Amino acid sequence: MSFKPLFSKSLAAAPQRLHLAAHSHHLWPDASFEGQVACWEDAARLVDRKWDRVMGEVWSEAQAHVAAELGSGDPSAIVFAANTHDFLLRLAAACPRRDGPPLRVLMSDGEFHSARRQMARWEESGDIVLTKIAAEPFDDFSARFLAAALRGGHDLILVSQVLFGSGRLFDEVASLAGLAASDGPWVVIDGYHAFMAIETPVSAEIAASAFVLAGGYKYAMAGEGMAFMHCPPGFGPRPPLTGWYAEFDDLTLAPGLVGYAPDAMRFMGATFDPSALYRFNAIQRMLDENGLDTARISARVATLQGRLLDVIADTALGRAELLNPLGGTSHARFLAFRSPRAQRWCGELMNADCITDVRGDVLRIGLGLYHDEGDIDAFATLAADLD
Repeated sequence: MSFKPLFSKSLAAAPQRLHLAAHSHHLWPDASFEGQVACWEDAARLVDRKWDRVMGEVWSEAQAHVAAELGSGDPSAIVFAANTHDFLLRLAAACPRRDGPPLRVLMSDGEFHSARRQMARWEESGDIVLTKIAAEPFDDFSARFLAAALRGGHDLILVSQVLFGSGRLFDEVASLAGLAASDGPWVVIDGYHAFMAIETPVSAEIAASAFVLAGGYKYAMAGEGMAFMHCPPGFGPRPPLTGWYAEFDDLTLAPGLVGYAPDAMRFMGATFDPSALYRFNAIQRMLDENGLDTARISARVATLQGRLLDVIADTALGRAELLNPLGGTSHARFLAFRSPRAQRWCGELMNADCITDVRGDVLRIGLGLYHDEGDIDAFATLAADLD
């Protein structure tokens, strides 16, 4: 069965393109267009009063979808922002420094650019003391990172549940979350490559003590502008970086008082573009109407990944090092091939209107609902020309 009809607008926009980068910029389904139009129509119809709808029905629906997908069980602990970098700034400002400044941070050397760059700059300026754990060798990364966290001495511990460069999983999330406390350390899980790629990646037990960052740009298919953070109750009741929406529930406060919502809204910023929330909600409803959940989508993608590996086995790409082999368990939505020729391959594929992406010497191929067996066979023809 093909699900291409759900993506008819995006596919028709470039019918000759073979887009194998669903892990990077996921094609938008038609439902996202409907959500975008609904946002515009609400703004035209309701004008100033649109915010009652946005912060009421739209916001709460999106919270419920995210909490259900995470497995955290608490919609009130979800807050939205334009990107996860916004949340990193708010977290770093709010995180307790048990021994005074600077903030002491533990993270891997395989984090995404928003964390990697910001932490490097803060280390350069002396605002943090940074300890980085090498992601390689991958086979014992989870154990090594957890051991470093257990040694203590950190205020903020940040790690990706699925490493964006290699697609390898950090499988000690529950143990790491067990180290967190409201007075420090804080544990932050970057779940961007896990959200809607791994079924219910965060249990209620993990959610009780760990922050989780992710968003709608990748496997949620909703595009930019819809990052979210799960905020464990009792952690950071009064974040110092705060926008006026953090007291949106109580605009009757006397002037000069800085109030905070008691739930995740305490980490809110200020005025934002709500269109991504409309897109996200529309897509979630579309998936439900079609009986598509993360488990079913992941199973389909895994089948296509297996087919891809079979049809490229005798090509140069097939002989490259696959950093995240299929193993029958939870897997990233992309395959990561390491080769000194990765940059050239990506360019040659791009010239053939086949979109993949490359990170250093790693070529990444990401599959999604809009792919079928014909796409895999078309890619095999292109891969045969790579040397």
